[in-house]
Amino acid sequence: MLLGGGAAAWPLAARAQQPAMPVIGFLGSASPDLYVDRTRAFHQGLSETGYVEGRNVAIEYRWAEDRNDRLPALADDLVRRQVSVIACISGAPAALAAKAATTTIPIVFQLGVDPVEVGLIASLNRPGGNMTGVTTLSVELVAKRLELLHEMVPTAAVIAALVNPTSPVAESLTRDLQAATATLGLTLHVLHASSERDFDTAFATLLQLRAGALVIVTDALFISRSEQLAALTVRHRVPAIFQYHEFVSAGGLMSYAGSGTEPSRRVGGYTGRILKGEKPADLPVQQESKVELIINLKTAKALGITVPLPLLGRADEVIE
Repeated sequence: MLLGGGAAAWPLAARAQQPAMPVIGFLGSASPDLYVDRTRAFHQGLSETGYVEGRNVAIEYRWAEDRNDRLPALADDLVRRQVSVIACISGAPAALAAKAATTTIPIVFQLGVDPVEVGLIASLNRPGGNMTGVTTLSVELVAKRLELLHEMVPTAAVIAALVNPTSPVAESLTRDLQAATATLGLTLHVLHASSERDFDTAFATLLQLRAGALVIVTDALFISRSEQLAALTVRHRVPAIFQYHEFVSAGGLMSYAGSGTEPSRRVGGYTGRILKGEKPADLPVQQESKVELIINLKTAKALGITVPLPLLGRADEVIE
């Protein structure tokens, strides 16, 4: 009996002496069902460094459900739980909330904006502080999206842009669009939507303004509602361009952006490296530069648009 009792107690004592499993705080602006592919890619990158959720690392997920105002409290909660690192794969609002919440816990971000310009890091090569991550070509492409849309619909002299005014990059995006429309000799009307409830009003205003085309700017809310926005553009017969493939697959006319999943895989890799002891200040920000142009030819035909051959020839994918 004494031998059996000692044998039973030994594994418990051994387990008590083992180091605690590290915990990753995962902070997202949208909802989990809309970031399935990115989250899967994050896990892939994490596993490439030897970490698997539930086996040797735990993950605390916090999702703002498209409400940027919830992000600061969610970030503060992760800090109180003393997570080992915070990963943000859904853009600038989450990364900025995490930065405001802690100067000591490492943070790895995925952004479509310049992290130096928005005040997250000191420089791309030497981030300094407690943050690093991956950037994609996104905000930089807003003027290019306008140019592509103008090439697709050259007769549209009035262009509308859908912008989330609560985004930290809303003003810079608007300035870029205003400069691009001025260069092309077009008139720009900026429409605001900070929640799904604002979409119908924005599209009604677009019709009243007789806008001939629509640029939907990069934002976590709009990304999470890509299919709904595509349906609205089809219903109102508005040629539109957005960021991701899902928009075009759901009937939107065009998309132009980089991959959303490869940067997430890299964020997972950086997160694993930090768990192994590397410092974010020593990890240069990685830059994803590949972009894809996708055109829905079926939607173009339904809108009575003949896609210019040079534009069609540059498309990486055509949906028919």
